[in-house]
Amino acid sequence: MSAPLAGKVALVTGAARGIGRATALKLAQAGADVAINDYNSHDEAESLAAAVRALGRRAVTIQGSVGDADSVDELFAAYDAVFDRLDIVVSNAASGVLKPAMEMKLKHWRWCMEINAFALALIAQHAAPRMKDGGRIVAMSSLGAHRAIPNYGFVGASKAALEALVRSLAQELGPRGIRVNTVNAGVVDTDALGYFPNRDALIAEYAARTPAGPTLTPAQVADAIYLLCLPEAAMINGTTLFVDGGFAISG
Repeated sequence: MSAPLAGKVALVTGAARGIGRATALKLAQAGADVAINDYNSHDEAESLAAAVRALGRRAVTIQGSVGDADSVDELFAAYDAVFDRLDIVVSNAASGVLKPAMEMKLKHWRWCMEINAFALALIAQHAAPRMKDGGRIVAMSSLGAHRAIPNYGFVGASKAALEALVRSLAQELGPRGIRVNTVNAGVVDTDALGYFPNRDALIAEYAARTPAGPTLTPAQVADAIYLLCLPEAAMINGTTLFVDGGFAISG
């Protein structure tokens, strides 16, 4: 029996660590070759590429900032030098400024919006012409798109914008056989969470209020992304899939 994604090629942005790394490995385990994008984690990206190759898949690392148009041009030029098709894009790279909204400036707004929302538009504009019927674009959101989280105002707003953009892209690209969806993950204890001043409180609240269990791992989020990439998900389009163990419905 062949692997479910055999013959497919995936591009995962922000893939060197955390959810991105787990997703790249999951897709490779399912048969896909993987292009690994990172911004400033070259050694970790190369380590991931070695792990993908150990699974018998092709892998390439491509450095670049997804919020910068010129950098995205270069990213896809490097991609085309290795691969002649693109089936799956996971827009996972993210960044932000964690401080009260009352202290934020225009530069902070632009940074959050460009990295977390505008990047998806740039990537989709490049990816869609390279995709055939059956293509998948999955964008990563977070609970802050729907909930007020201390020090997360601008990031949350950018993630809400991301989810709105996903719906528009799903409408535009759906007739071409390309499905665009969002995965909204709960509290995952990755390196990124270490930047939150209230990290411990977030983890504790998640553990106390989540019906399905106290922890959520990057691999579990990657499992959900993988599901949206399967042929059986062909009629899932423009939706936000919550992967939070039920946290969002509790209290």
